[in-house]
This record gives sequence, C-alpha cells and structure tokens, in this order.
Amino acid sequence: MGAGFLIQPNGMRMLRSLGLAAGVENAGAVVRRWQFCNEQGDVLSETDLEALWGDAGPCVGIERPELQRALLPGVADLRCRLGTSLISLEQNDRRVLVGFSDGSTGDYDLVVGADGIRSTVRALTLTTAAPSDLGAMNWRSIAPIHPAGLSALQIHLGEYCLFGLVPMGAGRTYGFAYALEQRFHDPLEGRLQRVRNRFASFGERVQQYLASLERDHQVICSAMEWMACEKWYSGRVVLVGDAAHASSPMMGQGGCMAMEDACVLAEEMSGAATVESALASYVSRRAPRVKWVQHQSMKLAENLTAGPSAVRNAALREHGNEAMRARFGPLVPAP
Repeated sequence: MGAGFLIQPNGMRMLRSLGLAAGVENAGAVVRRWQFCNEQGDVLSETDLEALWGDAGPCVGIERPELQRALLPGVADLRCRLGTSLISLEQNDRRVLVGFSDGSTGDYDLVVGADGIRSTVRALTLTTAAPSDLGAMNWRSIAPIHPAGLSALQIHLGEYCLFGLVPMGAGRTYGFAYALEQRFHDPLEGRLQRVRNRFASFGERVQQYLASLERDHQVICSAMEWMACEKWYSGRVVLVGDAAHASSPMMGQGGCMAMEDACVLAEEMSGAATVESALASYVSRRAPRVKWVQHQSMKLAENLTAGPSAVRNAALREHGNEAMRARFGPLVPAP
C-alpha cells in the first residue's frame, strides 16, 4: 500500500550491507538534487545530494510495490506467513508466547515489532497511547509522467502548504501534498478534483502532474501523525521504525530510520551475551539519531509551512543549501 518512497543514502547503505541495493536502484530512479521552489516553480535553493552524502550511497526514488519486489530476494529462503496478524503476547525470562489471528500460537526468543505507527506490538507490550496529531493533511499519488523540466526532487512551497515531486523509475513521478489543516475525512468520490482545486494556484509542473491523474483512487489522503515512545523494548519484545518513533515526513527519513534500526538491532543481537544487553545497546545507539530526525523534521515543517512565504523564500535563497547540509550532515556517518 502507499505511493512513492524516497530511499536516501543512509537507507541505501543499509540495503547495500544486505546485498539488496542494486535491485532497488535498478527498480527506481537516482535522484541527484533536492530543490526548494516557490509556488510557481522557481528554484529558491538547491542541494547536490551526491556532494552532501559522499560515498554513503545514491538517493533513489521508487514506487512502494517496486521496493517490496526488490526486497523479496532477501527473504527468499525464509518462511513468510501472509494474511496473519498478531493478537496476543505473553513473555517470561526466556521466551515470548504469541497468539495469531488464525488461531495458531508460537513461542520465540525475540519478537520485533516493525508494524508501523499504529503498532499492535507496542499496544500489547509497552503503551496504548495513540499517536499525536501534527495538525496537517497529506495527499500522495503516482503519476504516469515526468512533468516538463523535472530532473530533481522538488518541493514547491505555497501559503501554509507545499507540493513535492519526486522522479521515479519508468518515467513516473511521485507526488505528495502537505497542508496545515485540522484532521478531516476526505471521501474517495471527488477526491482528485478537490486536490486539483486545493493546489490550483501552484505552477505548471504541479498542474501537469495533477492533470495526468485520472481517477480518485489514485490519490491517498491521510492526517499526519507522529509517535515518540519513551521505551522501545520490554523483556524480549522490541520496536523498530515508526512503531517506536514515527515523525513528521518533512525530511523523508522515516523508512531510512527503520532500515537503520533493523541493521543496528541485528548487529547488536549477533554480538551480545544476552538479549537484554543487546536491546539496551540498540536503544543507546539509535535514540540520539532518531531524536535528531524527529526534532529537525518538526522544525523544517514549521519553517516551510507556518510562516509568511516572503520571509521563508528569502531565507531559502540565502541559506537553503547551508541549512540542508546542517540538517542531514549528522546522518552521513554510519549509525
């Protein structure tokens, strides 16, 4: 499910360590520049992503179904149970007993909750607290074109809203729109026209993108949320990715943080004397980096959408590239 995905170099570095980077790169499109533009598409600032990230890896735009297909070889020799959900967890000092929706049970040395912002594992083990509302709405889609002149990731900035365009493989484009609005339900019927109307003031590239969409169901709409779980593990149950630390999408780092989590967890598990010590080391290594991303993503969302556009645009012209390098620079070293 979903639309597009931007795998930044710190995520590609993790996939490379698993032997999966080449397949992902082949299925997507390498994105070499990140541009902030005004509402009409004039470039305010530009960042060379290859210069920023060095040898960490490429930045790849890819459709979510293509990403899943490219990752499947990594589990080719493993048993995968589909259409089955977890409904109960009980643990002691040595094992975790798990109950599944098909009536089966199993006991395990370790349970990893990689089940997203509304994590069942988190709710059964650590906290039933709900995610927090960001006060913004998001629309996502894939268009069968590259708008004229689009060769970089572009974020077009309007008043209290933005529209992003990311080149994908096979001549397609991922589009995402973000607006500061209170949560509401956007019915499927008529959704495409409402999005066109909402962003009608944006420039030609955005209009080309929206005009190429044909059906309401091509547009996914949701309220934006975030989650900061104080504890990431209890006993032999541990969280990774959005289950532990979903953030604002402004840095595009959610998936990459999950990839880093998984690889660091595996590394700690392979070298630790006990599960408890491995999980403690995992959290110790990951928490500062994740908190940085959450803080910077929130700050970026505020800077891009909450203030007067003239002030924001002037700041981006003068300091945009410098700010990008400061924001992402701490993620360039391996976790």
